[in-house]
Amino acid sequence: MTSVDTSALLSWFDRAGRPLPWRGPGVGAWEILLCEVMSQQTPVARVEPVWRAWLERWPGPAELAAAPAADVIRMWGKLGYPRRALRLQECALVVVDRHDGEVPTDVEALLALPGVGDYTARAVACFAHGQRVPVVDTNVRRVVARAVGGAAKAGPPSTRRDLAEVDALLPSGRERAVAFSVALMELGALVCTARVPRCDDCPLASSCAWLAAGRPEWDGPRRRTQTFAGTDRQVRGLLLDVLRDGDGTADRDRLAAVWPDPVQRGRALDSLVADGLMVRTGDVYSLPG
Repeated sequence: MTSVDTSALLSWFDRAGRPLPWRGPGVGAWEILLCEVMSQQTPVARVEPVWRAWLERWPGPAELAAAPAADVIRMWGKLGYPRRALRLQECALVVVDRHDGEVPTDVEALLALPGVGDYTARAVACFAHGQRVPVVDTNVRRVVARAVGGAAKAGPPSTRRDLAEVDALLPSGRERAVAFSVALMELGALVCTARVPRCDDCPLASSCAWLAAGRPEWDGPRRRTQTFAGTDRQVRGLLLDVLRDGDGTADRDRLAAVWPDPVQRGRALDSLVADGLMVRTGDVYSLPG
């Protein structure tokens, strides 16, 4: 496998890496776990103010575990996929009850936490606990596909293959491996982007297999672009906003004014109740107590 110029990558990150608050000194494992869950399918610019607000209100897992669920949902704001808020509270409960309020250090224990998947577990193990483990997200997969594989896109994900490919690129030392993981992810977010990669600014340009091949077009399967307008996800958000922005309750008539289609509205309400984001009592819906 083609290697990645670690020195060039780290030098670039020292110059161009964003000073994100969760990268600063003294940031603990819980703060990093919170950031990683909030950042799933959500831009960093939207995450930062919510992350700060949560930590100001609930500095650690014990405070979040004791909070009313309605407050947790309200504080999630407009980050999207609000089920993550409740999963974070469930995670906080487990951290308090089973780990004495300390976020576990190894990947397997992290994977056992509610709402923590393979990426988040490895990100916390690496970025919070300094472990030499491969961390693979969409940005990392894209950089590896181009710089090492010579392909414009990474293609369908495969956890085992993706982890093995990134693990083979990691420097041997723990500290350098952690820095490499942060920098590789940042390169995909800022330079080796999906639509308009800035190859002239890339520290890996001299060894990039895709650039050397003339930046060939992707000839693999195309991902279907999903629109947001009119989807059940949009309807769920609009209905939840009524409760979140008001006193926490609303009857059917009030919710009907938000979305006129009774079938889709009913389906969205049923799913919100099933996810624990709403409670139904007769014709009245409310945030969970």
